[in-house]
Amino acid sequence: MTIDEILENFEFLDDWDDRYRYLIELGRTLEPLSEEAHNDANKVRGCASQVWLQTKVEPGPDGEPVLHFLGDSDAHIVRGLVALTLTFFSGHTARDIIAADAQALFKSLGFEQHLTPQRSNGLRSMVERIKKDAAQALAAV
Repeated sequence: MTIDEILENFEFLDDWDDRYRYLIELGRTLEPLSEEAHNDANKVRGCASQVWLQTKVEPGPDGEPVLHFLGDSDAHIVRGLVALTLTFFSGHTARDIIAADAQALFKSLGFEQHLTPQRSNGLRSMVERIKKDAAQALAAV
């Protein structure tokens, strides 16, 4: 599923209970994260729920690093937020990830008004971690 398809689906859901259910369904589509990847190094700091992100870097066609992410959470809605975030960032170049405005995406979905402060902070922590990983991959080239 692409980020555009997710956004389109969100547009059809007026009720926030339906949107939360959709986020939970998105979380169920996440590629499984291995038990070994549920470790301290992959744990995202700043999330009230437990969140793990595993980053894989590969060279793109022009040599610029392309990042792929796997993730998981112990909370259903947060797992959906992980799925949404990874769909937005995964498979892009480090430079594009650094430049991407995830906060604008989250704002367009109405997350500012409908997520608890803890979930909003956790979402921000995930984005910061992804951008940090992208910056490190770019610096390593």
